[in-house]
Amino acid sequence: VGTPAEENFGGKVSMSEAGVFDDVDVALMVHPGSQNGVGGRSSALNPIKFEFFGKNAHACEPAAGASALDAAVMSYLQINLLRQFAAPHTYIHGVIKDGGEAANVIPGYASLEYYFRAPTMAYAKHITDKAVQAVDGICQANGVTFKTSIYECPYEDTVINYKLAEILTEKYAELGVEEIQPVDEVATGSTDVGAVSYRCPTIQGFIKICGQEVAGHTKEMAAAT
Repeated sequence: VGTPAEENFGGKVSMSEAGVFDDVDVALMVHPGSQNGVGGRSSALNPIKFEFFGKNAHACEPAAGASALDAAVMSYLQINLLRQFAAPHTYIHGVIKDGGEAANVIPGYASLEYYFRAPTMAYAKHITDKAVQAVDGICQANGVTFKTSIYECPYEDTVINYKLAEILTEKYAELGVEEIQPVDEVATGSTDVGAVSYRCPTIQGFIKICGQEVAGHTKEMAAAT
């Protein structure tokens, strides 16, 4: 089953919701990489955009304006501080997407884009709620308003099927594949394969096509593929 638009737009998520995998006995995806393995856990991902609405004014008359950028910068710093109090294997990363267009104008609009990742979607949403509460207080302090939206496709974590991992290890060995990494119990990245794993037994293995000096999602990996 071809599933396009994996990155950012969750092709497998849409197809899972449409019932494509409901009658499938087993789903297998094999990903090229720098080592052989049977895959493992992936992080749930909740992608949230924060938009800030203030009031434009000339920078020499700041009292007439309300800086959306100030609220965005303070929010960026406060959200970063949540990391210390998050459970293990929780990741918070974001960028200032819009911060103004001219240095002599108080920005009336600014935005942040964030990924909140965690071992489960429930905890990813829990951390998201804490961020929203922090942003709400900051916006009140700066006299601006804000709204949030989901700007990309959320990804579920991947349900591990250990029997499939055993079978894939055996099949790799039969093909002469060596140095097979076992199930990775610590989630790092996120994938739309997670949605499939909640519909049917699923595994995402890896096949080594280059050395470990080549990182994934690079031009060098594309060339090796």
